[in-house]
Amino acid sequence: MSDKAAPTEPTLLDPSATSGWRQELRATFALAWPLVIAQLAQNALHTTDVILLGWLGPAYLAAGTLGTTFFMPFLLFGVGVVGAVAPLVAQARGERNIKAIRRIVRQGFWVAIVLATLLLPLVLQIRPIYQMLGQDPMATEMAEQFVQIVAWSLFPAIGIIALRSFLSAFDATRAILVITVLGVVVNALIAYALIFGNFGLPRLELRGAGIATLTTNIVMFVVMLIYVVRHRRFRRFNILMRFWKPDWGYFRSIFAIGTPIALTVLAEVGMFTAAALLMGRIGTDEVAAHAIALQCASMAFMVPLGLGIAATVRVGVAYGRRDREGIRKAGWMAFMLGTGFMLISCLAFLLFSRPIVSIFLDPSVPANANAVNLAVSFLAIAGIFQLVDGAQVTAAHALRGLSDTKIPMVLAILGYWMVGLPTSYVLGFVFDWRGVGIWTGLAVGLTFVSIVLLARFALRERLGLLEKIGVARG
Repeated sequence: MSDKAAPTEPTLLDPSATSGWRQELRATFALAWPLVIAQLAQNALHTTDVILLGWLGPAYLAAGTLGTTFFMPFLLFGVGVVGAVAPLVAQARGERNIKAIRRIVRQGFWVAIVLATLLLPLVLQIRPIYQMLGQDPMATEMAEQFVQIVAWSLFPAIGIIALRSFLSAFDATRAILVITVLGVVVNALIAYALIFGNFGLPRLELRGAGIATLTTNIVMFVVMLIYVVRHRRFRRFNILMRFWKPDWGYFRSIFAIGTPIALTVLAEVGMFTAAALLMGRIGTDEVAAHAIALQCASMAFMVPLGLGIAATVRVGVAYGRRDREGIRKAGWMAFMLGTGFMLISCLAFLLFSRPIVSIFLDPSVPANANAVNLAVSFLAIAGIFQLVDGAQVTAAHALRGLSDTKIPMVLAILGYWMVGLPTSYVLGFVFDWRGVGIWTGLAVGLTFVSIVLLARFALRERLGLLEKIGVARG
């Protein structure tokens, strides 16, 4: 089999390979819906822990939130870097370069191992870092119990991204969905057993949640790897062949494209992390309410995120085959679908905020009353920024399909840290809006980023984004 087929490639000025809007809608939807459900299921992994810890009480929920808040930026940095595998494989697929695909995925594993090894010691420093930041000592000690175990999930969790990116680039999103749902079931069973001591197992509370998360990620990675290695469609790529052979060109490409992606994700997550820390300076009820509102917003966010991942693949494949019109339609279709869904979730958050919050905290318990009321007000604000949140994520992923990640990173850091977070602090503490002010600042930051990223994708030709090669030769 030749490493690279020799099709007649249209140029970027040639729309001959492009389908119509209806065909693009069908293609995007077919690729995206399993990714959307898989992202919802992925988010449900954490949602399960939030609900179960909430049943233990606000103190456990606050501690679990502080632990997750500390751990997630490290995990998402690794996920963002290895996420560069998706546009690189999509572009190689558009070029029909089989050898490049194998090398990209293999180097994706290399990068995952390197990153997990470097990040693990940092994650384990949660207690001294939180003590330095003035967090509650008891909550910090409880959060450390969770993080000391869950930190080891960096290895399988980041490795999963290399496999997911490969499968997504080849439209094999149903397999991702099935494996992720399997993970939800495994996590729910283990967490329910170990957090509360059910089925004759010891009651480990926060440590039980950590063990469930670690075990689930290991199971998902192993199952996904077996699927890729043994499935007849993907065996021909031999992704583990000569695993220890370096390919420094693609190794560098993953870091070059993925590091800005990671920093972009980290800028957004870091803004929410800082918001949680600001909440921690106000009180435990504010942290618990913030966790509930953020979890609901994150759940809704999974839909445009799934559409964004589909946009990266669709735009990347079109870019690989030099299809200018295909790039345009793939990007804007994902934007329209993502924004349309977020309009629905916005209305749901505004109209049904109290029933939603009651899923996490029992409003009939007097001790929960303040946290419930705060969560309702936070969720209403989250509903308002749903639209801009969906817009920014689809625009960012469409740009990633063009390997355009450095300038979006700068814009994201500017929007989240120079606009959003200062606004949160001023409204929350200077104007004494407290938690409501912090959430209003988050909305302002997301609005800024969505506007500038959409403008960048709209002006992609004038900015010369279609002239980049996008895939380094190694």
